[in-house]
Amino acid sequence: MINLQKTEKTVRLYVEKLILPSEPLYPLWNNENRIFSKGGKWNYIDACMIKSTGMLYELYGDERLLNYAVRFTDSYVREDGTIPSMNPLDYNLDNINGAKNLMYLFKKTGREKYRRAFELIYSSQLLSQPRLSCGSFFHKAIYPYQIWLDGTYMVLPFLAEYADFSGDTRIYADIENQIENIVRIMRDEKSGLYKHGYDESRTMHWADSQTGLSGEFWLRAMGWFCAALADLCGLAENVPTLYATCRRTLDELLHALSKCIYTDNMLYQLPSKPEIRGNYPETSGTLLFSYAALKAYRLGICDEKIKADGVRTLSAVTESFIELRDNEIPIMKNICLVAGLGGKTRRSGTAGYYLGEPTVENDAKGIAPYLMAFTELKRLSLNEGNGSSKLSPEAAAYEQQKNHV
Repeated sequence: MINLQKTEKTVRLYVEKLILPSEPLYPLWNNENRIFSKGGKWNYIDACMIKSTGMLYELYGDERLLNYAVRFTDSYVREDGTIPSMNPLDYNLDNINGAKNLMYLFKKTGREKYRRAFELIYSSQLLSQPRLSCGSFFHKAIYPYQIWLDGTYMVLPFLAEYADFSGDTRIYADIENQIENIVRIMRDEKSGLYKHGYDESRTMHWADSQTGLSGEFWLRAMGWFCAALADLCGLAENVPTLYATCRRTLDELLHALSKCIYTDNMLYQLPSKPEIRGNYPETSGTLLFSYAALKAYRLGICDEKIKADGVRTLSAVTESFIELRDNEIPIMKNICLVAGLGGKTRRSGTAGYYLGEPTVENDAKGIAPYLMAFTELKRLSLNEGNGSSKLSPEAAAYEQQKNHV
C-alpha cells in the first residue's frame, strides 16, 4: 500500500518550494547547469519539469502552475517563435522534448508564438534530421548513425501530436517504423530488456563489432522508452497499427522490468544485475517505470500486477529515498546525474562506467517522473471510485493470448 497523503504532501512541497520559486534561467532542479556551468539554455531536463507542471495543472486547476509554465517558456521563446539558445542544426533529439510543452501551451493559451515555435522546430530540424539506413533518426549530429533509447521519449510523442495537429498521417507510419527498428535491433530476446545504444556503423569503441549494440541494459534509458510508449498509447488510440505496436511493446517491456524489481521494491541502475558490486537502487528510472506502469493500467493496457508494481515502486521512492523536512524542499536521493555513450570522455558503456557516474539529489530527471507518476496514481484513485479502470477489450484479448503461449 502507498501512503497517498504523504506522497501528495511531497508533491505539494515540491510545487511550493522548488518549482514556483525557481527563476526560469536558473531553475533549482537543474544540476547539470549548476555542475557544468551551462547557464540558461533550452534543454530536455527543464522541459520534463514543465511537462510535469502542466500535468499537475490538469489535475488541480491551480492557475499558478499554468502561469509558471508560461513564464518559464517565455524566457526562452521569442514572439516570432525562434529559440535563440537552440540550434536546430545540432540535430539533437533531446531539444525536441520542449516542443511538447509548446504545443500544450498553444492549446491552453492560443498564443501564436507557441505555434510558430513548434512549427519551426519541426520544419528546421525534424524534416531534415539525418537518419540511419533503417529510417531511424540519428540521436544527435555528433553521434551519427546511432540510436539511443533515450531519444524515443524526446521526439516520438511530439511527432504523434504533430501528426494529429497537422493532419499529416504519414508521420504515424514513421513513428511505428522507428519503434519497430528498436524492437528488432535493440531488444534482448531472452530477458526482454533493451540495450542503451546502437551504432549502425559499428565503429564506436562501445559498440559490439557484430551487433553494433552497447554492452549493458541501463535503467533510465528503458524508463524513457516506457514513458514514450505510454504517452504514445494515449495519443494514438485512433491509429490502429501504431497503437497495437506501442501497446504490445509497452506491455512486454513493463513485464520484463517488473521481473527485475529487487527485494527493496526498487529497480537498479543496471536492472539485470542488482547484486553486482556498486549497483544501487536508482530513483529516476524507477519512477519512469512507475509512471508508465500506472498510465498503462489506467489506459487499459496492462494487468493488475503491473499496476501493483507501479504503486510499490512509487511508494518505495517516497518512503526510502525522499527525505521530508517540515515545510522545506523534499530531498530526493540516488538520481544518476547523466549517462551516455562515447563523446569526448569516451564513455564506454560498460557496467563499471554506469556504476561510476555520479548521483545527485533533487535533479529534474528524478523529480519530474515523480510528479508524473503521482498524477497517474491520483487519476487512478479518482477513476477507480467510478469503477472505470479495467483492461480494454483489446488488452484483455492480448493478455489471454499471451498467457496461452
